[in-house]
Amino acid sequence: MPLCPACQQPASKRNGRDRRGRQKYACRPCRRTFTENTVSAFSGYRWPREVIVMAVRWYLAYPLSSRQVLELLAERNIDVSHRTVLNWVQTFGTQLAAEVRRHRGRVGRRWFVDEVFLFRKNQKRYLYRAIDDDGVVIDVLLRDHRDTASAEAFFRQAIERTGVIPDEVVSDHHQSYVKAVATTCPGAQHIRTGLHRARGETTKAIERSHVPMRDRLRNCRGLKRTETGQRFLEGFEAMRYLRRGGRPGAGHLVRGPGRHTRVREVVAAIHALGHGLRRQP
Repeated sequence: MPLCPACQQPASKRNGRDRRGRQKYACRPCRRTFTENTVSAFSGYRWPREVIVMAVRWYLAYPLSSRQVLELLAERNIDVSHRTVLNWVQTFGTQLAAEVRRHRGRVGRRWFVDEVFLFRKNQKRYLYRAIDDDGVVIDVLLRDHRDTASAEAFFRQAIERTGVIPDEVVSDHHQSYVKAVATTCPGAQHIRTGLHRARGETTKAIERSHVPMRDRLRNCRGLKRTETGQRFLEGFEAMRYLRRGGRPGAGHLVRGPGRHTRVREVVAAIHALGHGLRRQP
């Protein structure tokens, strides 16, 4: 018997079926009835989980606007507004990203860190990103300021989410990284270098990893707010990780299985992750 979403006690008995034919359960301690769909993150939405996950995947994986996703859905007799598509992305993009982080392998202990400028009209924001030796994106953080506090916040978030403290951090000569690394991971060796170096360490790997993200933002004309931008970027990086199979690349499908087979595997993985999403308390 499934657990009651209200009191977390096992259901006492089956209690018929609802209008959609789903099995209902009755909980004797709290006298509530529920279905297995009650605890789903998609409970209460008009459209089924498969439609919502498909729309979110299209928006995050491809250079499409919300109105273009609307047209693709309309071709399939699914009538929603472009604002609904954006709401789905904001709501479920971060949850899918959290599921991807939970299922992916452990990241390396050698981190390449860099920040990139993002512009929208007269607004300037700063995106902090880090990758490991294998090119896997460790974490992203969008901030309004480029200072020591932002760098420290990025390292704390990355360490908390991954459970890994780096042994070596490679960055450019931005001064804020010196104190941030010393504060958040004091045992790590900090290598300060540049992009164009004839020998030794270079930041070329992390600089090149910015390209797919920049290409995607060019289509949506930048990020309007820091909070919504952070949610979008987390979902974008998670979708890119799945499409690359966790391996380095420029955002395209990696070699291995046939291209068509790989696409189907990625779609199946995303829908499996969506099936496991639970309603937030």
